[in-house]
Amino acid sequence: MAYPTFSIPISSLPSTTTTMFFKQNQNDPNDPSTTLLLSSPSSSSSSSSFMPIKPLLSRTSSFNNNTFDTNNENKNIIHGPPSSSSHQNRRRRAASDDSLSSSVSNVTHQTKSSFGRDVRHVASQTFLLTRLGLKMLTYLGVGYKWITRFLALVCYALLLIPGFVQVGYYYFFSSQIRRSIVYGDKPRNRLDLYLPRNNDGPKPVVAFVTGGAWIIGYKAWGSLLGQQLSERDIIVACIDYRNFPQGTISDMVTDASQGISFVCNNIAEYGGDPNRIYLMGQSAGAHIAACALVEHAIKEAGEGESTSWSLSQIKAYFGLSGGYNLYNLIDHFHNRGLYRSIFLSIMEGDESLSRFSPEVMVQDPNFSNAVSLLPPMVLFHGTGDYSIPSDASKSFSETLKGVGGRAEAVLYEGKTHTDVFLQDPMRGGKDDLFDDLVAYIHAGDAEACAKDATAPPRRRLVPEFMLKLAHLVSPF
Repeated sequence: MAYPTFSIPISSLPSTTTTMFFKQNQNDPNDPSTTLLLSSPSSSSSSSSFMPIKPLLSRTSSFNNNTFDTNNENKNIIHGPPSSSSHQNRRRRAASDDSLSSSVSNVTHQTKSSFGRDVRHVASQTFLLTRLGLKMLTYLGVGYKWITRFLALVCYALLLIPGFVQVGYYYFFSSQIRRSIVYGDKPRNRLDLYLPRNNDGPKPVVAFVTGGAWIIGYKAWGSLLGQQLSERDIIVACIDYRNFPQGTISDMVTDASQGISFVCNNIAEYGGDPNRIYLMGQSAGAHIAACALVEHAIKEAGEGESTSWSLSQIKAYFGLSGGYNLYNLIDHFHNRGLYRSIFLSIMEGDESLSRFSPEVMVQDPNFSNAVSLLPPMVLFHGTGDYSIPSDASKSFSETLKGVGGRAEAVLYEGKTHTDVFLQDPMRGGKDDLFDDLVAYIHAGDAEACAKDATAPPRRRLVPEFMLKLAHLVSPF
């Protein structure tokens, strides 16, 4: 092996020139030490001595294989191949830097993407609501009666706007809401899920069908109910459905049934208990949900009918301010401005009134077996309701009990159509309807009842004087 050599004078060896040889350890190429060989050629006999030397720098700093790139315009030094450990350290640092940069980039991208989705969602929903409002005016006509009702509605909305703003902000930006979950392939086959913050174990579930005179129903109308029930560890699924003229009553019932099916079959994935599902509807939504129940009971009682959900999964039905016998309501609606021609178009003509009147259907002897399959029916109604008289709930309750069904009517003295659903929840504090709902749902659950007893009072959203004025000017 050739050794690098050079000669230097050594003061300790007078009158001689000593040649120094550096020899690498052949037994261990990775050993950074070398051996210094001193030899004096002037000696008569070859004399030499060996001296081990530890370098000040490791071998990775060696320039044995380094070259200089003189052609590089930046005059950068190009070093030889680094040792494997140094190379790996630099790779780890580079990977760490890349990972950190990637993480920051991903978080920034996700934040921007989430905000963009929220903005697009707000814009699309605002457009939808505006279109529904204009569509309603188109079908109802613009006569003197509807001009006065529209003005009353504007005043009503302005008085409640402090509450609407807070509820709207919660709806669009709360992390506890899963908005617009697809449950079917038809237009507006979407639902919103309101999830409790506490996720310790399966929660009871309320599948809610909103009202809107079969024309302006929308899933966001249940936002206040969903927010308040979820604070009591109850999951709420607000089901959207096609409205008239996008669909007629049979389409609405089909959509509601499909939404119920989705809840029954998928709610466990969101922390819900598939064996503790309650069906609820308000106003037109109460009618649609009741129709879906009766229709499904008839299917289950028949032979060979396949169904995607079972009535046994529904613990109870809660009907709020609903109408269940269309024959008794058609004239009332006509006098209130929902004219007969429009109403019959929604209900698919005179010949379909029986089919979509749950009170009439349960009295049909051909379907007597279906009544026993229905869950307990609890019908809530305010006695001051002018949109749908409270007699509608009382009559349906009595009819159900008369044919062997389980039913109960719960009346709230002096409450209007919107008092029980909007003004009272916005008032905060004690709310009879809310307390009754929670009591029914948590019945038999001692731990939940104990939490309800110590729950803080609900927050007021609107000043009292504005709520009283809204009660007076409400067009509903």
